[in-house]
Amino acid sequence: MVTPHPPSVLTTMPTVYPPTLLTSMPALQIPPDLPAYLQEKDLSQECRDLIVSLPAEKGWVANYLHQYQGFWHTTRQLKGVIACQNHFQAQESDIFLVTTPKSGTTWLKAIMFALVNRKHFSDTKQQHPLLTNNPHVLVPFLEHQYIDTQLPDFTSFTSPRLFSTHLPFASLPKSVEDWGCKLVYLCRNPKDTFVSLWHFTNKLRPKEKGENSLEETFDKFCRGVSLYGPFWDHVLGYWKQSLEKPERVLFLKYEDFKEEPKGHLMKLSEFLNCPFSQEEESSGAMDEILNLCSFDYLSNLEVNKTGKLPSGEENSAFFRRGQVGDSKSHLSAEMSEKMDHITKEKLQVSGLNL
Repeated sequence: MVTPHPPSVLTTMPTVYPPTLLTSMPALQIPPDLPAYLQEKDLSQECRDLIVSLPAEKGWVANYLHQYQGFWHTTRQLKGVIACQNHFQAQESDIFLVTTPKSGTTWLKAIMFALVNRKHFSDTKQQHPLLTNNPHVLVPFLEHQYIDTQLPDFTSFTSPRLFSTHLPFASLPKSVEDWGCKLVYLCRNPKDTFVSLWHFTNKLRPKEKGENSLEETFDKFCRGVSLYGPFWDHVLGYWKQSLEKPERVLFLKYEDFKEEPKGHLMKLSEFLNCPFSQEEESSGAMDEILNLCSFDYLSNLEVNKTGKLPSGEENSAFFRRGQVGDSKSHLSAEMSEKMDHITKEKLQVSGLNL
């Protein structure tokens, strides 16, 4: 048995880099052929001033992660987060899919898009946008829309507008709270989440940097230093809201959804006020959506095997295995026990089991 780590290990203070280094971050020499997600430029003065004051750590992919409002963001994404908080105007009918990275986001994006828009497209799949568009294009990350502009154009979005976000609850734009928008939160076992994130970020790292070691990133994840982490704080923020406002926040578990997809799809449709009619149920409408959005079907579509997102990530990077329990093939017994200990300690008074 592994000796439990003392609380101090779980709350290790992040590195605070000298202001001279922080102010030079945006001026780093960036090769012109770097994909957009690796570029750290065109920061507003507000963002530059803020970064100087924030704790920082070495990033998994980008150069740095910055701790803002208790959670970690890359330099580029922090720019979008701040602009989004300052400028996004929610509408009452808006729907948000919220996740930590690599918690089943791509899969549930596809399901929610197909569910909400099922009246607009043929049941035969032949004209469905998911056949020719990556789910991240159809359901964009809200904060990413503000990276290159403070006033993105959402006029092409039909009501209800469907967005996704990795933002923790405390960092959501104020208008989302004011309008009481629907939030669908999907969480995943932290060990599987970590392993998936480790694989994903290694795909995105520049080749000259090499891969992150499993041990180094595991240590960072356990300390909470991961994209939009700490993982446990992120999950707990939405779990508490789901208990207090169940009509507004639906909390789902990836493993449960995978085990009983039809029942969870039904639950999701009722929460979003677009329930399946008896005619749809008898005609197999739910099966149609689940088949269209299955991991195997989506991952084998040409659009998801080739091409890139506007930000430069390969579409194929978002499809690896999607299996429950994949972490068993990667984590040592000691790692697994350490993660279990942290999870138990973080969630013990919440009533949430992961």
